[in-house]
Amino acid sequence: MRAENSATPSTPIAVAQSDGTPRTGPAVMSKAAADGPASGSVPTPPSGRGGTVLAGLGVVAFSLTFPATAWGLESFGPWSLVALRSVLAALIAGSVLLAARVPLPERRHWAGLAVVGGGVVVGFPLLTTLALQTSTTSHAAVVVGLLPLTTAVLGSLRTGERPSRVFWIAALAGAAVVIAFTVRESGGALASGDLYLFGALLVCAAGYTEGGRLARVMPGWHVIGWALVLCLPLAVAGSLVALPLEPVHLNAHGVVGLVWVAAGSTFLGLYVWYRGMAAIGVARASQLQLAQPLLTLVWSFLLLGEEMSAAAPVAAVAVLVCIAATQRAGRRAGRVSRTVRS
Repeated sequence: MRAENSATPSTPIAVAQSDGTPRTGPAVMSKAAADGPASGSVPTPPSGRGGTVLAGLGVVAFSLTFPATAWGLESFGPWSLVALRSVLAALIAGSVLLAARVPLPERRHWAGLAVVGGGVVVGFPLLTTLALQTSTTSHAAVVVGLLPLTTAVLGSLRTGERPSRVFWIAALAGAAVVIAFTVRESGGALASGDLYLFGALLVCAAGYTEGGRLARVMPGWHVIGWALVLCLPLAVAGSLVALPLEPVHLNAHGVVGLVWVAAGSTFLGLYVWYRGMAAIGVARASQLQLAQPLLTLVWSFLLLGEEMSAAAPVAAVAVLVCIAATQRAGRRAGRVSRTVRS
């Protein structure tokens, strides 16, 4: 259907079905196009393989977060480090958004951006930084050992994704391998910072899920960029309060750690992560994080001198098998879904 006027060019109008969703077709506007330019241009999703590569790059960036945080704690207190990390990341994101003249998101997206900011900009960094004061990076990897499964569950509930039974079996097996390996490495005892870690698990999974949903209607770097800008006033206030109260001893490790967690983990890492999630789905992308604890152990060994047991290669192979199973199940479900729609 078209609305025509003698003074204006013809404009396609979306026709709603009985359930309220717009019909697809060349003569019907997409929902994002109907929303106008306020949301910015809707990203063209990469291919399934491209989405997997992008999400995998995000996992590599995240795997460096704990070692970089440990370095940052050599120069800053935990509250100062988290506040400065958010301020620096927000300044980077804000500068890029201004340079690209990105318009403000629509009002309906701000609640989701607040969830992203509260989960991955404030909650997860703060809780894990507090935990790393008493826990080693190897032990803290138990968080990301459970994070893929938690994200897949929340993603299924929030976005309506319905992974196959094979996917869930492989996801549970992968989580079990990572948890068993991590608990074995930590001697089977819970550390005093584990309450922080479990809290970080929940808020991060919520932020990942909401960010993956938003990345379907706006570019991934817009999602994390606006979430960071939204948290900037809180981060500045936190810096002004924390810096006078916590000692600062600048050294090379501390500065490099701060720069990485701000620019690498928070901005660049989340950009490619959300872009990948938008392409292959929250549940499927989340399972790539099964490799994150093992990558963190490698970085901890190389950068921090922490020990690595002979069981690590065995766990790595088991995790890779589980990842391959979840990705294959996800691709198969995607093909079936496309066949049904056609």
